[in-house]
Amino acid sequence: MHLALFYSTSFAVFGTHLPFFTVWLKAVGIEPGWIGVICAVPAVTRFTTLPFVTSLAERRSAVRGAMILTASAAALCFALVGTQQQPVPVLLLYIATCCCWTPLLPLTDAYALRGVSSYKFDYGPVRLWGSVAFILGALACGLLIETIEARHLIWIIVAVATLSALAGLSLRPLQDAPKTTRAAQDGKRLLRDAGFLAIILSSALIQSSHVAYYTFASINWQSHGLGGLTIAGLWTLGVLAEIVVFAVSPRFSLHPALLVVIGGLSAVVRWSITAQEPPLAVLAIAQLGHGLSFGLTQIGVMSLMVHHVPPHQMARGQGYYAATGGLLSSVTSVVSGAIYARYGDHLYFVMAAMAAAGALLIWSARHRLRDHPQSEDSGG
Repeated sequence: MHLALFYSTSFAVFGTHLPFFTVWLKAVGIEPGWIGVICAVPAVTRFTTLPFVTSLAERRSAVRGAMILTASAAALCFALVGTQQQPVPVLLLYIATCCCWTPLLPLTDAYALRGVSSYKFDYGPVRLWGSVAFILGALACGLLIETIEARHLIWIIVAVATLSALAGLSLRPLQDAPKTTRAAQDGKRLLRDAGFLAIILSSALIQSSHVAYYTFASINWQSHGLGGLTIAGLWTLGVLAEIVVFAVSPRFSLHPALLVVIGGLSAVVRWSITAQEPPLAVLAIAQLGHGLSFGLTQIGVMSLMVHHVPPHQMARGQGYYAATGGLLSSVTSVVSGAIYARYGDHLYFVMAAMAAAGALLIWSARHRLRDHPQSEDSGG
């Protein structure tokens, strides 16, 4: 229950941030080129500061403490971002924000997956509450954008981030995962494991194919004449489909690698449709594909991590996983700004190609990942 609450409040921050942070940037006068650069910051911190935070938390057996600390610092830094309107100060303060904020989800997933290993509960039904909160956050912003000025949206994000920090105080300590005397070598061995590399690289390609959607979808839909509530509704449709996938995930019988393949191929179809500027009804149907393109990929990857990464390396493994996705996402975000400025919706064809590459990679590694669980004493 406490973990579900923390997922809820943390993802409510995403629900207010992802659809409408770029709208706030535009409202305070930030140009599209700067928006692309600023929106690349979370991805950059995922492969720079994030791995150090997750590794430090793991070495000190302080994953829960790190979750509380990063949530609190992120709330404070978001408030500082809201005091600025020029691109350079916004960028610098947003860098500080993301250094605190981006480690939070990998740390939370590591905390959750340790619980999966120790207490044998299912990841999906707990994680779905984060998706529910994402919807509520997006809908709240969609309603408020009709009644308040867009330049005030940042304060909604600040308020929800503060709730996340408070919810972190209710988390219970987990029993420490067994350690080996070769902890430093364990991380290096993970990076020499071809199966682990296939997991994180394929996931990076598929999930980074969502970058154009996260960065420019709201702006693009707004330029096509859609209102704030309609935009929030489109985001909500995608997350509703994601919730359904998380809820029924304990019934999935396919190998996790095949779930990731299906997720990647679903992304190819989704972005190919979105790239053609479909009418609202078709766009709404394409949005339901988020349940597969994101949700099914996430379920598959997390299941692969449970079976392939020992519990005492889970925070480190989550750090490498997030760092790989962050590196690719940061490059994709910057490049997307230039492509979108010139080609508009056709940017999604590039995203479809990325997702196809991720599906192909995990498909080629499926035999290596089959029936290959790691023991707690394994070095990776």
